[in-house]
Amino acid sequence: MEYIYAALALHSAKQAINEENVTKVLGASGASVDATRVKALVTALTGVNIDEAIKQAAVAPAATAAPAAGEAKKEE
Repeated sequence: MEYIYAALALHSAKQAINEENVTKVLGASGASVDATRVKALVTALTGVNIDEAIKQAAVAPAATAAPAAGEAKKEE
């Protein structure tokens, strides 16, 4: 999780999410840094609109929180 948090902190600070910056944030937090995981994260986030992803993640739990009409729990 700390890798994702590092990327979100950089995004919030309007800094580039690259290997160097993620490594710096993780190091400053006292977390162990795995260069392979950093590279994988940066690669996975390339081209991702983080603001849009956050919006979709915030909407998804609300949409699935209540069962749809007519889907009452059946006891057997």
